[in-house]
Amino acid sequence: MLSRSYIEKILDYVISHGADYGEVFFEDASRTRLKLADEQVVSCACGRESGIGIRLFYGFESEYFYSADADERIIFDLLKRKLSGRGGLRGRFPGQAVLTGQSNGIQGFSEGRKALSDVHPLGITVPCVGAGNLELGKKIELLKRGIACGKATSDRIVQGSACYTDEDQRVQIANTEGVYAEDRRQRTRVRLNMTAQDPQNESRQTGYEGPGAMSGPGFLEGELVAERAAAAARAAVSMLGARICPVGRMPVIIANGFGGLFFHEACGHSLEGSAVAEGCSEFAGKVGEKIAADKVTLVDDGTVAGEWGSLGIDDEGVLTQKNVLIKNGRLKGYLLDRMNARKMGLLPTGSGRRENYRFAPTSRMTNTYIAPGEDKLEKMIGSVDKGLYVKEINAGSVDPATGEFNFNTGETYLIERGEITVPVKSATLIGTGREILPRVDMVSDNFALEQGYCYAGSGQIPIGAGQPAVRITEMTVGGKDI
Repeated sequence: MLSRSYIEKILDYVISHGADYGEVFFEDASRTRLKLADEQVVSCACGRESGIGIRLFYGFESEYFYSADADERIIFDLLKRKLSGRGGLRGRFPGQAVLTGQSNGIQGFSEGRKALSDVHPLGITVPCVGAGNLELGKKIELLKRGIACGKATSDRIVQGSACYTDEDQRVQIANTEGVYAEDRRQRTRVRLNMTAQDPQNESRQTGYEGPGAMSGPGFLEGELVAERAAAAARAAVSMLGARICPVGRMPVIIANGFGGLFFHEACGHSLEGSAVAEGCSEFAGKVGEKIAADKVTLVDDGTVAGEWGSLGIDDEGVLTQKNVLIKNGRLKGYLLDRMNARKMGLLPTGSGRRENYRFAPTSRMTNTYIAPGEDKLEKMIGSVDKGLYVKEINAGSVDPATGEFNFNTGETYLIERGEITVPVKSATLIGTGREILPRVDMVSDNFALEQGYCYAGSGQIPIGAGQPAVRITEMTVGGKDI
């Protein structure tokens, strides 16, 4: 890790060369990647990397530099090249307090920079469940056994694969507003795919499970991998013989767990400051307004202990928190990083995230979910004469400015006369956030939170997405006429 005196030297330099805010992000991370196909190791990579990122603000503009080599000579050569021509304090943000003298026992810090003070995030929020490490051979053994259990579920399972990742990331974050923070993030995840084949027509379907946690690899011990591989196999078998999905407007029930990806995409991205601050969101300027049905409460919470998307501090050194974005249908606020909070005259919400030191942070989700309601799933299904039951959403995309989205579904079934009947394939859910949110009329009590990745401007980050089952009275379903 970097010495505190070195970090202070960087911050003094950038303030003296015109920045009104400076930030240092350093990470040292160890990672393991494994891929197995049918119990054979296809690839294995174990490594360690470190790097430094430096971000500067000039009013509402920013600059970001990074280097894999944090050597002082290299970093100051980089800063001198980038900041040549900038001098004094002419870039100071209007209204910024300028400090001089002493603070917290540290002397001699530059005009415009607060002395650094410690933040100990894991003493306040404890998101890591702390399961221990495993030897590489033990990790491979767990994955092999999981694939074998999945394949043993049915003679129709013809292939199984597993992708494993773990990371032990230590970060330092300091800035000219006086933050000095350290955090350790341990994460582990395995993605399991089981493929079933119809013996008559040789058509294939795939089932998927992806358990992960903010934890060391020890959380995978026991029967977890085998149980989830078996669940993926059952899903693949259940989809054999699926019909082409009918098209049109119809009621849709989205299952609990990773069905929450629907709301992550349909409205979550439109509530991130990166869209809202630029006016490129369908929900910009609507705080306090009714944008959803009374039964909808949407939360983003980075403090959930052990969850895949959790953090002690965000990647700007702000303590994470529970952000209620929509409460009983009314918009309460947005997810804000430092720059977008500055643009909007608000405080950051612990939502500044990045994949690693190569990316500048921006506002991103952590664990985003619809809060549980009181309806029962059986009653929800029984209320639908003809519609869809979506158990799994594969992927989707959204335009935050318009809220227009489309999702490809995975395991999906027809509901006919109040009963789940046959599986369907090639289903696409289409609409806008402002159209769908008011049409959520039933929210069940079977809440679950699942794990995934989100891809955006600051890279690939781990996120949680969850919900109880929800019913949408009517939405557009694309597919193919039957």
